[in-house]
Amino acid sequence: MQEEVLLEMTGSVEQVIFRNEKNGYSIIEINNGEELVTAVGTMPWVSVGEELRVMGNWVNNPNYGTQFKVEAFERSKPATTAAMLKYLSSGAIKGIGPVLASKIVETFGQNSLQILEEQPSRLCEIKGITKAKAQKINDEFRKMHGIKEIMLYLGSFGISPEEALRVWKIFGAQSAERVQEDPYCLCSDGLEIGFERVDGIAAALERPQDDGLRVRAGILHVLKHNINNGHTCLPMDKLLGASVRMLGVEEQLVADTLESLKAEASVISAVFFGRAYIFTPKLYRTEVYTAGRMSMMLRYPAQSIIGIDNYITGIEQEFQIEYADRQRQAIRDALSKGMLILTGGPGTGKTTTLNAIIKILEQKGEKVLLAAPTGRAAKRMSELTGQEAKTIHRLLQVEWDENDLPVFAKNEKNLLECDALVIDELSMVDVAVFEAVLRALPLGCRLIMVGDCDQLPSVGPGNVLGDLIATKMLPVVQLNQIFRQSMQSLIVTNAHRIVNGQMPELAVRKSDFFFLPSGDPADISSTIVDLCAARLPASYGYSPLSDLQVLSPGRKGELGTAELNRKLQAALNPPDKTKHEITINGILFREGDKVMQIKNNYNLPWTKLDGTSGEGAFNGDLGILSGIDSRASTITVQMDDRIVLYELESANELELAYAMTVHKSQGNEFPAVVMPMYPGAPQLYYRNLLYTAITRAKSLLILVGTQRTVQTMVENDKKTRRYTGLYYFLTGGMEDAT
Repeated sequence: MQEEVLLEMTGSVEQVIFRNEKNGYSIIEINNGEELVTAVGTMPWVSVGEELRVMGNWVNNPNYGTQFKVEAFERSKPATTAAMLKYLSSGAIKGIGPVLASKIVETFGQNSLQILEEQPSRLCEIKGITKAKAQKINDEFRKMHGIKEIMLYLGSFGISPEEALRVWKIFGAQSAERVQEDPYCLCSDGLEIGFERVDGIAAALERPQDDGLRVRAGILHVLKHNINNGHTCLPMDKLLGASVRMLGVEEQLVADTLESLKAEASVISAVFFGRAYIFTPKLYRTEVYTAGRMSMMLRYPAQSIIGIDNYITGIEQEFQIEYADRQRQAIRDALSKGMLILTGGPGTGKTTTLNAIIKILEQKGEKVLLAAPTGRAAKRMSELTGQEAKTIHRLLQVEWDENDLPVFAKNEKNLLECDALVIDELSMVDVAVFEAVLRALPLGCRLIMVGDCDQLPSVGPGNVLGDLIATKMLPVVQLNQIFRQSMQSLIVTNAHRIVNGQMPELAVRKSDFFFLPSGDPADISSTIVDLCAARLPASYGYSPLSDLQVLSPGRKGELGTAELNRKLQAALNPPDKTKHEITINGILFREGDKVMQIKNNYNLPWTKLDGTSGEGAFNGDLGILSGIDSRASTITVQMDDRIVLYELESANELELAYAMTVHKSQGNEFPAVVMPMYPGAPQLYYRNLLYTAITRAKSLLILVGTQRTVQTMVENDKKTRRYTGLYYFLTGGMEDAT
């Protein structure tokens, strides 16, 4: 593949149209001596009056014409007194405004910038400038121009300007020296530069393969990579083996380095039933705290409510219902033991049971709060219970620190004001979020946890629901009786057949579950598009954007989400001269597209139609791309009742969402789900994934593909194995920790 040739252009900055102070993304106008050119890219702290040499390529913006997309740049100090005055007057250097800029240029002329950099004490010759202020101006000037050298140096290794800015913010003026001494410092938290790329930089610096710094960084990389796969720890033998294979060094060197990491507490080792596991310190503390707090809640439960059976009978009479034995047991446990895990598949009465618990607690005058991990799950919880439910992040009042890391205003020093907390979709809650919930719970607060243990585990690390159930220490009620009204739904009955290892009924064509056989990927793809674009809207009145959802096991291939999204976009939201478009990371976005937020971002501002505002969009949030404004460098997305504002460089957190993976669909429920059934990556074709996909459908489920693929998934009961410590910490299974 031929490398892209970068063009060069030089000129002075005439105007800064937009700049993101956090990541340096800027839109500027450059005078190249012939015309004004709009340049876009990561150009931190670029200011009016500066001379730039920019490297990049011309791009055609459908809304604002031709722009120069900057991949790299160099800055030069203004050469003339006029340019210097313009530069200093722009506010580029903190402490210097237009008035002081004039005095500096009048006093020092063409030597002004040299004085600022090399002889700052001479600024005291100007009336009103103290020695301290002169030094502060010098510090700001060096900061502004020091990043130039860092960007040039790191750019030679393929580090982007945006990444270089993150390095500069952490290591400052010593960035180049730090990278030369230890290139693997670029793997540090907050820099997000992958080990493989850093390994290439180290090779360019001629660092040996058995460099201790490399081995150290490699071990931590393997450990953190597996955290991203849901593990909170790794068995030591597996960590050693994976590290040796990746690094290509002697096992003894890796083992010795791991011992050093343990000695300096960069990792924590814990032994469970004779096998050593390695944790990052943060996740070790998280699981230890979670286990300790749950143990305390078991020892000191909330006060039992007297006369529970009378309350249950009263509700049965009021609503003309009769609770099954397990439902009554769940209500009793929640009200007498102060803690409950309520689990079960679709149609087994979880919501009916939960509503009874909430009703009785409110009759007793207790304040009950409801929460779920996603916005859609919280909304559905509100609809089913008739009570307000919030996302866990909103409930805990998420904020962010100076490093843009999430922190919660609700914690052990600022507790939630409630007598009982109900958490739905617990299978989706990772251990870090669960820890945050526990820290904010008042002593003696009831905790009712609802979830389906047969669904996929959380995207984040941990296996909270599974581990808590496995301990057999908490009250757990699993509802397994399908109620009569739900027996009419093939979605419900087939979901239970699948989870029990039985083939679903595929031949029935008169219910809410349909199987359309096809053995050709192209035909499956075209059938799915036709279903979404024509047949289902015509037959059922479904909206292709708000009611229909295509789910796929994976991203790749003709039936993966990437290709299906491309085809569905073409059918459901084709090109239109009235709709603005933009391409980000090779993906074309068009106004009117269905999109999804793919990571938690606590900084994204939003407003509601009633004028209220806030910040934050979370992994899995769905919306419609309502506006693209390239000139203002913004995208707006309508997410339920919120309008979320994205700056263009943050739009890589969005994906097209006509089709999504089953993992991304967790916590959501859709009126209709369409899913391809065709062989793919074996690790994605297993029972729990199929069960999770089917239970996302509320009224209609259509599988398109081969019966053999369905059978393969039903027969594959290999659940996703997660290495975690919560079970052992709760049950006392830890023998040693170092």
